[in-house]
Amino acid sequence: MDSVIASAWKYLITHFSDFQLACIGSFLLHESVFFLSGLPFIYLERAGWLSKYKIQTKNNTAEAQEKCISRLLLYHFCVNLPVMLASYPVFSFMGMRSSLPLPSWKVVSTQIFFYFIIEDFIFYWGHRVLHTKWLYKHVHSVHHEYATPFGLNSEYAHPAEILFLGFATIVGPAITGPHLITLWLWMVVRVLETVEAHCGYHFPWSISNFLPLYGGADFHDYHHRLLYTKSGNYSSTFVYMDWIFGTDKGYRKLKAVKSIEDEIDAKQM
Repeated sequence: MDSVIASAWKYLITHFSDFQLACIGSFLLHESVFFLSGLPFIYLERAGWLSKYKIQTKNNTAEAQEKCISRLLLYHFCVNLPVMLASYPVFSFMGMRSSLPLPSWKVVSTQIFFYFIIEDFIFYWGHRVLHTKWLYKHVHSVHHEYATPFGLNSEYAHPAEILFLGFATIVGPAITGPHLITLWLWMVVRVLETVEAHCGYHFPWSISNFLPLYGGADFHDYHHRLLYTKSGNYSSTFVYMDWIFGTDKGYRKLKAVKSIEDEIDAKQM
């Protein structure tokens, strides 16, 4: 398997420059993973499939979904792509490389674990600041236009927020100057995680059912349903920051009540 990956990577670095791979390649990878993982949830919602796993009964209109997609394309080409182009010199200066040999899985997994820790910490505080009155009204309210998340709206946000919270995702790699394949893997994992957190469905196979402290769709959906002053659940991937600072108390109480109700229903059956 390693030899296959190395051969494929050798093809890429012999046919494309570092700049092309790090900027254009990263952009194309992001767009592919984001839309391929997010679009199915639009069709699930429209068709009513797997509705028993849907967290909210309310559905988004086709017009609202189409607005989201058109704005996303605009923001991705006018904000995300320029940021990737502008950040290339920084990553290069910090030591990012694309040459062979590829890093070991131990190095890759250690770096990505570090990125999660950094991203969770910065995102929590940045997200919490965005829920202050002025910033919510003028910036973060754009993301909360969708009280019923559906996957793709995970990246639907004000351009200022894209830059502000996007910093949390890139600061870890910027510090360590990783191999480009590590950066790509981190990007894929983060995109899949944020799409899943906004998908609007809680399945029996959802990661949050098996991985401790992982937030997932049920945790983040609660955040979208409530008024900005009372929402809580500000964490990104793992929820330990909300637990430490007590900003998930409302969610935990709701879960406890629901658990009791489920037990009563089970006894009555």
